[in-house]
Amino acid sequence: MYLDLVKIFVPTAFAFFLGLFFTPFATHFFYKYKMWKKYSRSIETSTTDFKNIHNEKGELNTPRIGGVIIWGSILFSTLVFYTMGIFSPSPLSIKLNFLSRNQTLIPFFTLLLGAIIGLWDDLIQIYSDSKFARDDVSWRNWKAFLIALISFLIGIWFFYKLDMTSLHIPFGGDLYLGFLIIPFFMLVTLATFSGGVIDGIDGLAGGVLASIFAAYSAIAFANNQIDLAAFSGVITGALLAFLWFNIPPARFYMGETGIMGLTITLATLAFLTDSVFILPIVALPLAVTSVSVILQMLSKKFRGGKRIFRLAPLHHHFEAIGWPTYKVTMRYWVSSIIFSIIGIILAIISR
Repeated sequence: MYLDLVKIFVPTAFAFFLGLFFTPFATHFFYKYKMWKKYSRSIETSTTDFKNIHNEKGELNTPRIGGVIIWGSILFSTLVFYTMGIFSPSPLSIKLNFLSRNQTLIPFFTLLLGAIIGLWDDLIQIYSDSKFARDDVSWRNWKAFLIALISFLIGIWFFYKLDMTSLHIPFGGDLYLGFLIIPFFMLVTLATFSGGVIDGIDGLAGGVLASIFAAYSAIAFANNQIDLAAFSGVITGALLAFLWFNIPPARFYMGETGIMGLTITLATLAFLTDSVFILPIVALPLAVTSVSVILQMLSKKFRGGKRIFRLAPLHHHFEAIGWPTYKVTMRYWVSSIIFSIIGIILAIISR
């Protein structure tokens, strides 16, 4: 038990301090090469509420690829402990290596693949003059297709390599899906990715995601998946380092390179810990954010343009009705911590 806790907390702390060290250099690079969007979202909207709350100057002068700091810290931390365990073997260094084929290899490469695709998206919006640089609908469809393709391949791995054919229902036994676990994983991944629209206020996404991944570290630990718990802890440490520099006013935004990699990795962790049906509780801020956008779209389409919310996603609605930005952020953080704790408890007692 003691060494298991060491295995989780040492890499987590390492990723945090590495992120703190790495960030000033990355920030200098981001600003030197003006790595921010060329086109504001306000160009695409005539909504008065949105223009009232939208900080166009900040959006067009703040780097948007801060997620590089997150996954860069995770990548380096993983490689450090892997290299120590392989090339300088000792009982402690071998124990600290959390990169394993049956637990962390898939989420590790999922994170990197999603981050690289997200970085490609960010660079298009920074340097391109095409319609894709304005986050065109066709480009959003392509991103959804890429996410679906990645999740399809991971779902195949789950089914054929890990023999994953059923999912645990809290307090209700197991639900057998067979090969249908592949499309179900695709659905969950797309739904989780859609919650990435939460990255719209300084520090909001970083704080919420840190709570969620910390919760999955605890859930994995309770499942005796120590490597997975350590990996989730490393993600948490990297997110907290990002948040250290991203507390309002933000020095940079997470961007797609952060959001895309983290959200599809979150879906992967939910399946590997067999807590998929706990995910909507642990990640409730992501869920309600995504649902608010869907409800707003449906309302406009079927109710003659009428809106349910002043603005969607939901956090912008709260801004539109007069909540200061810092209050929205802090209340989301508090809510995320509360529902993460509830999710941990449910995951443990429902077995």
